[in-house]
Amino acid sequence: MHRTALLAATASLVAGLLAWPANAAPSDFVHPGVTVSKGQLDFTRSKVGSGAQPWKGAFDRMIASKYADLNRTPKPRAVVECGSYSNPNHGCTDEREDAIAAYTQALAWYVTRDERHARKAIELMDAWSGVIRDHTNSNAPLQTGWAGSSWPKAAEIIKHTYTGTWANSGRFATMLRNVYLPEVINGSHSNGNWELSMMEAAVGISVFLEDKTSYDKAMAKFRTRTAAYVYLASDGELPKTVPSQNLNTREKIVRYWQGQSTFVDGLSQETCRDFTHTGYGLSAISHIAETSRIQGQDLYGTDVGERLRHGLGFHAKYELGTAAPAWLCGGSLKPGLGPVPEVGHNALANRLGHAMTNTGTLTQRGRPAGSNNLFVAWETLTHGDNPG
Repeated sequence: MHRTALLAATASLVAGLLAWPANAAPSDFVHPGVTVSKGQLDFTRSKVGSGAQPWKGAFDRMIASKYADLNRTPKPRAVVECGSYSNPNHGCTDEREDAIAAYTQALAWYVTRDERHARKAIELMDAWSGVIRDHTNSNAPLQTGWAGSSWPKAAEIIKHTYTGTWANSGRFATMLRNVYLPEVINGSHSNGNWELSMMEAAVGISVFLEDKTSYDKAMAKFRTRTAAYVYLASDGELPKTVPSQNLNTREKIVRYWQGQSTFVDGLSQETCRDFTHTGYGLSAISHIAETSRIQGQDLYGTDVGERLRHGLGFHAKYELGTAAPAWLCGGSLKPGLGPVPEVGHNALANRLGHAMTNTGTLTQRGRPAGSNNLFVAWETLTHGDNPG
């Protein structure tokens, strides 16, 4: 019976892959268009300018952070070496945080029109584009995915809204193409949050570079990985898999799902590991879906949206304090989802009208959302109840 279920799941996955458009890239890329659009930025600026909440409070939190410091000194390295859990940490934190700072300064520029913030964002991007050559050690793909998710968000805003000059924008593009994109574009067979973060970087970089081939490749990997990361009952008895991982028995699948053998809507491949890593994966799913929507292909109405909706709702329930039943991770969970639900909640509850009570409660409780200091930052400000 298990073999039959596996064959059915494989056939379903193949059918789904064939149904997805081979060319997801738009005929013309929209800019700024990585996670946040001009319409969303304009809405944010208007709300902050009028002192409306929660946006004014979110902006104040951002401006008070270390990332908005106009005296920040970038710390670029030629080679960033990151071992497991960033040990060793040779430039890992510096790179991620300088990338978040560049995005923070770009947002501050857009909201305030204070050119000092735009110039600081450029200073940070220029510092790294002039120095970095490689990422090494075991965490290199994930590190590149995290930093590579923030850099294009910053660059999109500066290149396409700042009226001053950015003389080294071409060098920055070369950095993304030669140092970051090759490290992430082929994906990963590690836990699913790795490949999702790597595809977030690949999609964002592809938008900035207007690289349709890389965009399509990254989006195809994203669709396959998302289906294999969050379970839906419609998947069948067992979760979907990434074919190249050869998870071709129930035993292998259960082991990969951290020992979890009962599958329900919204369960993640990493739920029984901890909610923090699950939050990384769900966040990357929401970011890529948002970028895709801005670029003209709305994935929220597909299985991507369903998986994100159920994934957020399932984990929000337990994050809010519901006790774990014995069948779920042996009755023991490790909460700590992080500041991740704003983008998905706004898209699915506000824009599409889905009832998402637990996710809504968790979103409100976390406002104004800050940064996880890896690749998530200021999403109450940019996406909280934002109709753009």
